[in-house]
Amino acid sequence: MSKGTPPPQDAAPPEATPGLDPERLRAHLDQRLPGLTRGPLRARLIEGGRSNLTYRVTDGTSSWVVRRPPLGHVLATAHDMRREYRVISALHGTPVPVPEALLLCTDESVLGAPFYVMELVEGVPYRTADQLRPLGAERTRAVVLSLVDTLVELHAVDPEAAGLGDFGRPEGFLDRQLRRWAKQLTASRSRELPGIDALHDALRRTLPDSPAPAVVHGDYRLDNVLVGADDRITAVLDWEMSTLGDPLTDLGLLVMYSEQRESPLAGAGAPSPLATTRGAPGHPEPAELIERYAARSGRDVSRVAWYTAFAYFKIAVILEGIHYRYTLGQTLGEGFDRIGAVVPHFIEHGHATLSALDES
Repeated sequence: MSKGTPPPQDAAPPEATPGLDPERLRAHLDQRLPGLTRGPLRARLIEGGRSNLTYRVTDGTSSWVVRRPPLGHVLATAHDMRREYRVISALHGTPVPVPEALLLCTDESVLGAPFYVMELVEGVPYRTADQLRPLGAERTRAVVLSLVDTLVELHAVDPEAAGLGDFGRPEGFLDRQLRRWAKQLTASRSRELPGIDALHDALRRTLPDSPAPAVVHGDYRLDNVLVGADDRITAVLDWEMSTLGDPLTDLGLLVMYSEQRESPLAGAGAPSPLATTRGAPGHPEPAELIERYAARSGRDVSRVAWYTAFAYFKIAVILEGIHYRYTLGQTLGEGFDRIGAVVPHFIEHGHATLSALDES
């Protein structure tokens, strides 16, 4: 990335940004990556994320992205900057498009939490059907199908060859996942959530046998990728829950998101608390996404409904954690006031999906 000429000497001083002090960041970058920055830094929070905080940082000429955990209440094992940094470093140069990782900082005295810096990749994170609609049906269909194709590319990466052979413990992966998310729920439990414990128990009773392990993203969906002007995916983002495990967990999550339509809880003029692109003309049906993944990966997807029900459970837990942080006043951005109200929707649909599997 070209650094160009330094900004003028009379440029306005950097302003404070919640969770990121530009002056402290620049001092650290000057020490670790001399010559990267050419002047005072400015940062702005990139809206849309509901978990880790993402900032666009610029010196007036060049720009980068900084990722750090959320403010306040942080669940154990979640928001792991080391994990994100390691996986995108390993995948850079493979067919999976990821930004180049530039620096990891685990010294919490710099920004108050571990963080990492990566290159800025241009592209659009399509989060709603309204954002996709201007593309038209044909382009929308192509974008969503490319999301499946990129997932197949990710699951085709040889973990050992990429240096990720010890990135997770595939043996007993699904059982540990269920226990992990039950523990996360306990850590964020601040109200009654009817049906969520029963959903967890039903998932445990019906655990499928996992296929050969792969690098899994853990939160794979359209608004966690960037799409370029040519409608190609330019970067897969938000790797905080990535690991080595059952690849069908990614497919189940993608199917779950592709079932979601616009939330009736989205306020007028405010962003929806859910990623809802299904209503866009041309958006493929969930069954087509499953068939395309099966055809291109060669994997057996006959139990994908279990993985979809698990996705409903996992997202219910994640959203409840975000709701809990909101009640503590520890969130930044808009839309958090509606998160708590959508959690029961995910619990209900998780039960319905699992019941359909039992009846098939």
